[in-house]
Amino acid sequence: MWNRLPECQVLLWWHIFFLLWSTIDGQTRYTIPEELKQGSVVGNLAKDLGLGLSEIFDRKLRVASEAGKQYFRVDAGKGELVVNERIDRETLCGQSASCILPLQVVIENPLQLHRIEVEVRDINDNSPTFTSNDITLEIAESTVVGVRFHLESAEDADVGSSALKSYTLSKDECFSLKVKEIEDGRRVPELVLEKPLDREKKATHKLLLTALDGGNPVKSGTSQITITVLDNNDNMPVFEKTVYKVKIRENSSKSTSVLKLKATDADEGPNGDILYSFGKRTPDSVLSMFEIDALTGEMFLNGELDYEKDSSYRIDIRAKDKGTPEMEGHCRVQVDVIDVNDNAPEIVLTSQPSPVREDAPSGTVVALLSVRDLDSGDNGKMTLQLPKGYPFTLKSSFSNNYALVTSEALDRESFSQYNIEITATDSGSPPLTTKKTIPVSITDVNDNPPKFSHPSYNVHLKENGFPGSILYSISATDLDLGDNAKISYSILDSKVQDVSVSSYVYMNSDNGSIYSMHSFDYEKLKVFQIQVQAKDHGSPSLSSNATVHVFILDQNDNAPAVIYPSAALGSLSHQKMPRSAKAGHLVTKVTAVDADSGHNAWISYKLAEATDASLFSVNIYTGEVRTKRAVSEQDDSSQRLLIEIKDDGEPVQSTTVTVAILIEDGLHEPILDLRQKAPEPSKKNGRITLYLILSLASVSVLSVLTFVILTVRCVKNSSGSCCMRRADYDGYTNPNRNLQIQLNSDGPIKYVEVLGGDMLSQSQSFRSCLSPMSEFSDFTFVKPSSTTDFKEMISVLDASLPDSAWTFESQQVRRKNIYCDADHFGFTSFNFHRIY
Repeated sequence: MWNRLPECQVLLWWHIFFLLWSTIDGQTRYTIPEELKQGSVVGNLAKDLGLGLSEIFDRKLRVASEAGKQYFRVDAGKGELVVNERIDRETLCGQSASCILPLQVVIENPLQLHRIEVEVRDINDNSPTFTSNDITLEIAESTVVGVRFHLESAEDADVGSSALKSYTLSKDECFSLKVKEIEDGRRVPELVLEKPLDREKKATHKLLLTALDGGNPVKSGTSQITITVLDNNDNMPVFEKTVYKVKIRENSSKSTSVLKLKATDADEGPNGDILYSFGKRTPDSVLSMFEIDALTGEMFLNGELDYEKDSSYRIDIRAKDKGTPEMEGHCRVQVDVIDVNDNAPEIVLTSQPSPVREDAPSGTVVALLSVRDLDSGDNGKMTLQLPKGYPFTLKSSFSNNYALVTSEALDRESFSQYNIEITATDSGSPPLTTKKTIPVSITDVNDNPPKFSHPSYNVHLKENGFPGSILYSISATDLDLGDNAKISYSILDSKVQDVSVSSYVYMNSDNGSIYSMHSFDYEKLKVFQIQVQAKDHGSPSLSSNATVHVFILDQNDNAPAVIYPSAALGSLSHQKMPRSAKAGHLVTKVTAVDADSGHNAWISYKLAEATDASLFSVNIYTGEVRTKRAVSEQDDSSQRLLIEIKDDGEPVQSTTVTVAILIEDGLHEPILDLRQKAPEPSKKNGRITLYLILSLASVSVLSVLTFVILTVRCVKNSSGSCCMRRADYDGYTNPNRNLQIQLNSDGPIKYVEVLGGDMLSQSQSFRSCLSPMSEFSDFTFVKPSSTTDFKEMISVLDASLPDSAWTFESQQVRRKNIYCDADHFGFTSFNFHRIY
């Protein structure tokens, strides 16, 4: 129809309707005429929405119609909204004055929803039509002038200016045409008798009724009227009302009485008997919904009403008498359907929910949805609710469209999936409810660092282990997911004895196992720390650290080393003693040390072989060589002792030292050849022997006095314990620091050892402190090279062992009844720890 218009009129329509668009209440509206060809441009949608052409593809712009059919589509290449299917306004909107097609434009990334309205304007594409092209009337000749006869009105599917406007009637001297406007604005043609009829002159009148619309050009429809002039029955039935109005609930059952009509006829007999019926132009939808009793005029409901389909019915009713010719009267019945709440709300997802990052800010759009209720009034008013405690809320956009957005921070580790049940309830009585569940998944963000089971680990490793053996395996956990939870382990660079820790150990980055690079020597390295790090594979990655304390455990891998006699003097030690020595005489003292610690360093001395085993004895703890009896003249002047020195380790390590003892008759006698026998004493030598005895006695007295003085000074300085200061030794070195304490299970101290620096260098001393309650050495200290060295040893113990009663304070060491001067150690107050 559009194509049949002149070219100038087509251009006019395009300028007025097609290019006209406006924004109402924030919504974009286009106006187009109906019957446009497929592919006709409605408007530049991308430009009007402020989008670039590339965004149409990237953001997946699409158009959804609420009318059921997809009348429009988007030209992705130009961003234009074009016609996708022929639009017949009369089919869509019927006789409605306004015809609006609502569209929803959905744009993703981020999700946006725009409402577009396309107003379809009517064009004059329909001509007025009559139900019948031939109308037959029978009019009695006795009918008085001025009587009006109701004619069937024409129908025009167009609206507005193109709708039905007027009627014309062909010329006839007896009849004229009047147009009557009824209540709803419709125009009904009526035939008016202008002159009395005379059947004998003209029994039949033929008239042409023409209906004209207001289009340009005007369109028309015609109907042929044939009037037969009859005698008799000159009164028509008349209804009490011209228009009847009635209301009925849409849930009314069949056979419900709608109303009872009544018409009267002034005639008598058959001319006054009335039959009721629907008008000839009554549509089938009305005939299937209602019925009328022909005799009583009562209307009944014959079908099921649905307010959402038809909210009102306008029905033409006629009353016809039984006269000859038949006379009929007309009225209109308007049936208004009362809405009841028989439609539950409907929740429609405009876009499927997309996964949400757990660090998404509040207000992030999760999904778009719309709700609708086919009922009207309060029955169509809806409220939406979300379950309590969920971090989501609904944000209204326009005309029952909502956005599901986040309302607070999310945490995937607490909840990785939400099933959000949205409840829509209308305001009807009783209210109807609809529920819809929207699944929302939360995607992981790397917001949790790996976590070790402990902040620090203690590892005890025996020395002399195999290189490449596993030291320890640590593990960390990460609450995140995927790569964010995948952990790699590494060792942080640090120094151990000024060497990178990576030269000592290496770590498997996948499972956290720590392996040794080589065998460890307790005497060189006793403890060290490893800083390990666990780092996830997230972006950005997160990490945490832990400390591994590695304690090297001593093995008995060192034999005792003889300090005195010094190795510089050879393996054979030559000692002298007077022949006048009594039992218990101190001949010499063998001193040895063991580089090991604990039980492995406990040293015992034993006389393995002797020239005369009955003459000498060796103290098992001190190594002192003393005479077991007085030396006799018969004893050989040359004695040879083989002393075995053993530790207490497993297996036992031992060494030997040989001591050669020369028994002299006097202190100043020259050393004789041990292989020669002493000459027989002569009288000449008797006096010399006496002198030697006196000299020996003097030296013995002087030695006793010296020993007493030393003992008194020691007691005075040590308050009861004997501290013997030994001379400095050479020949044995241990560059490492060490502190060992050994206690019995019942409490008394067994062994304490402090080692540091070059153990026997000139800057160090060996000091034994004896408890009055013990017959052997309870403490063995080798002075560290500096106060700092000893503090470092104390700090190692302080970091790895529980506190106990050991305390360094006021330049002294105290533990129950054990007391020792600590002036030589260079420290004041530190925690000391037990080792069980």
